[in-house]
Amino acid sequence: MLFSQQSFLVAGLSRSGVAAAEYLLSKGAKVTVFDDVQDGNVAVAAAALKERGCNVAGKEDLSRRAEECDVLVLSPGIPVDHPLPVMFRRAGKRVIGESELGALALRCPVVAVTGTNGKTTTVTMLEAIFNAAGKRALACGNVGRPITSCLGELGEDGIAVAEISSFQLETLYSLRPHVAVILNVTEDHLNRHYNMENYIYLKSRILKNSAESEYAVLNYDDETVRGFAEKSKAQTVWFSLKERVDGAYLADGYFCFRDERLFHESEFPLEGGHNRANALAAIAAAKLMGAGTAAICAALKTFRGVKHRLQRAGELNGVTFIDDSKATNVDSAVKAVNSVKGESVLLLGGKDKGYAYEPLFRALKNSGVVHAVLYGENAFQLLNAALKEGYTSVTLCRPFDMAVRVAYLTARKGQNVLLSPASASFDAFSSFEERGERFCAMLDALRAESIGEKPKAAGFATGDEGENADE
Repeated sequence: MLFSQQSFLVAGLSRSGVAAAEYLLSKGAKVTVFDDVQDGNVAVAAAALKERGCNVAGKEDLSRRAEECDVLVLSPGIPVDHPLPVMFRRAGKRVIGESELGALALRCPVVAVTGTNGKTTTVTMLEAIFNAAGKRALACGNVGRPITSCLGELGEDGIAVAEISSFQLETLYSLRPHVAVILNVTEDHLNRHYNMENYIYLKSRILKNSAESEYAVLNYDDETVRGFAEKSKAQTVWFSLKERVDGAYLADGYFCFRDERLFHESEFPLEGGHNRANALAAIAAAKLMGAGTAAICAALKTFRGVKHRLQRAGELNGVTFIDDSKATNVDSAVKAVNSVKGESVLLLGGKDKGYAYEPLFRALKNSGVVHAVLYGENAFQLLNAALKEGYTSVTLCRPFDMAVRVAYLTARKGQNVLLSPASASFDAFSSFEERGERFCAMLDALRAESIGEKPKAAGFATGDEGENADE
């Protein structure tokens, strides 16, 4: 792209939109920004960008501004069938995302990770491994920082460890990772992608530019992911919890890579088979990038997980609160339930994403969940699914704060209150992070009440889809 001779419309002023606008300005491009969400954060971002030379479009002049612009840079939270990108495509204009701008400019090797669940955990593991190996690695993309904001630090010698969501893959065309990791593909985002065929296709696109000199690290245990090997020119390296594959696997209680034992499972600090699978994927990718065994072992033996993913928030009167707000789909919630020790009262609910909840309640029948508290926009959908499956240990409680309170009062000493919602957060929160923070704030409020203190007021925000809209 010849930035100085083109004009860009950046739609969406979340983290990636702001980063894209700043990057384009640094390249001498003419930039217009727009966001139809009117809140304080958007206003502050728009004002700062205007001061740096951006035009700020309002709803009333958006059509005129769009006609003037050559390229649309679309936030991942805005669907590609939204009227704005449709208008650009009909006019024969280019529609890209911030990740595409970053992919075009990257000069360092890239390890890209996608999948329905486990992306953030795996990316964070890889960043820790590479840093332990003395390499300059940055987690970026759908986690951490936008790719365009990392370009200067990464240079030619760093490693971009990019989490890539299905939303980003809709507008990402030029990414060519040296190692592409696909963790799993299960039902998710059908409200956005309409059907599983589209969703599977989007996940496979992370491999479309790979050549024979690159690698695809694929989950042998996932039939859909296993099929991607036939469609890629990249060299396939597997990871598996079940088989001794050409790649990373478990054998005799050890994490292994191609016949090399790395460390024993008992030394791995995270619970659950899904976390072991994430670790195997990270081991395979790290080995292919030249990381040594010592660095891999040091990083994974001390890895404590990511925030809002099966994180112990605290304890009150013998009841343990566990924050798994990042579990925004059924598969993730089921894995969480099966990983948590002991009995739990489960908090479920939020914004519906277009899939069936019956498999969730089917799984709960044979789990440690003794009761489910249903809240949020999709509470009645969840209730209907529970009744269809004959799961009657439920309480319907729409407001989130009250649901947390009810879950605590329902739980007995020695049990858990587990927030693993199987739903997006956007009915009442700007992100799963905010939902998790609110859960922890409610624990603090309940703790204060239990000792007779006046609880501190905790903020409760509503909002549209935030930066990491691929929950």
